Amino acid sequence: MIDAIFNQPGYLGAKRMLDATAARHDAIAANIANAETPRYQRVDLAPSFRSELQSALAGQDSARLGSLRPQIAKDPRALPVNRDGNTVNLEHELVELGQNTLEYTVQSRIITGALAKLRMAITGKS
Repeated sequence: MIDAIFNQPGYLGAKRMLDATAARHDAIAANIANAETPRYQRVDLAPSFRSELQSALAGQDSARLGSLRPQIAKDPRALPVNRDGNTVNLEHELVELGQNTLEYTVQSRIITGALAKLRMAITGKS
């Protein structure tokens, strides 16, 4: 019975988006840490993950949502910002970090709200 609740496409989609923002946070942190490393290539969430997630959500495919895992990959759009070949723009990374933090906060509140509703339904208390 409980498994059915946690295997609903909406819940799984929110969980995968939360996983993606956590992975993206790690990528941004790595980029900031390597901002001065010669020839370091900026990394980010693989673009294919977003399209696969959107497709699985649109199709309400619980099995596909359950199997999705966010992947980090080199950013092919990143261009060198100086002569040493490093593709990290520190100001851009800091903006992305702030945006990603906001997305993580919203997504965690969505999941927390869903779990609070479940707890209220089970216990009868808010």
